[in-house]
Amino acid sequence: MPVEVQELPCREGHIGLLTLNTPETLNALTESMVDDMQQALDAWAADSRICLVVLRGNGDRGFCAGGNIRALYDALKGGEDAEAPGRFFTSEYRLDYTLHRYPKPVIGLAHGIVMGGGMGLLSACRYRLSTPDITMAMPEISIGLFPDVGASWFLNRLPGRLGLFLGLTGARLNATDAIRSGLVDLILDPEHFQALLERLQEEYWTGNIAADDNRLFRLLSQQQARDYRTLPAGHLEQHEQTIAKLTAGESLPAVVEKLVNSGNDDPWWQSAIGNLANGCPVTACLVWHQLRHAQQLSLKDIFRMELAMAMECTRRPDLAEGIRALMVDKDKAPVWSYNAVADVPESVVEQHFEPVWDDSNDPMALD
Repeated sequence: MPVEVQELPCREGHIGLLTLNTPETLNALTESMVDDMQQALDAWAADSRICLVVLRGNGDRGFCAGGNIRALYDALKGGEDAEAPGRFFTSEYRLDYTLHRYPKPVIGLAHGIVMGGGMGLLSACRYRLSTPDITMAMPEISIGLFPDVGASWFLNRLPGRLGLFLGLTGARLNATDAIRSGLVDLILDPEHFQALLERLQEEYWTGNIAADDNRLFRLLSQQQARDYRTLPAGHLEQHEQTIAKLTAGESLPAVVEKLVNSGNDDPWWQSAIGNLANGCPVTACLVWHQLRHAQQLSLKDIFRMELAMAMECTRRPDLAEGIRALMVDKDKAPVWSYNAVADVPESVVEQHFEPVWDDSNDPMALD
């Protein structure tokens, strides 16, 4: 099964366990996987036996590499199921919003690759644990999308202007960076994940949400966390002052120019700036505007805004072209609709922020 749904008995109460189970695609999300998780979460929310939920990914290489955008390519190019991209994004946003507001504690156990939609899932969990081999990124600049799945919420909550930098460059973060930025709460060695599950099953969960959450918090705080001094050196500590300096300003073209011409020869920095230099100019403009718009919005309105943005991206040519260049022809030479951020008309950007929802059929109407 692409998603394994299990209910683990404890001394009292049960744990709902969701396992992403398509390791051959790095657990990339499809519409059916999203729907299966939504169905399980909806049932567990109303089931008094289920006291907490654990979300994890199968395989050695990663928790979740994001949405399976290759599966949407044919639809974006005018295939038979033209409604598939819209259905996928609508379902994915409902799932992430459900996790953000879930009435019972949710633990995310992440490892390896955690990108795009994988970051959306993990960031929506109340407790976010990872192994030392984690690699996190929002790489949408390279495919003509934008940092979605609630990134306007969690990127804006990173220190300084780090969220803007990550959105513009798709820079990859390691475990040290993830802890430093607050994207992960706790680093455990891989063998401790199974031990943690077994420890959770030894507990008495009462179904009293506040009491169970307090018990879970204490239990997690007692786990044998990885000595952070043994983790790989972080990138952010070395570059965060430069990031803050170069991303300051009121003009996106000026910020992009400063970043691209920074002259830093560090390989990590060069890779990130290369993503920006070769990435989609419309995406860069969307990152700039979405983070500013989101500063004054609630979580629900952020999700609504991003869903409107995603829908518009499915109607424009850049997303299909980015997927083609990266995953279909694999020539890594996309031809974007505009050559530079300064060339993108304001009207094109504004079209992404026009509401497309109907309150009577709102995927975020969970209140």
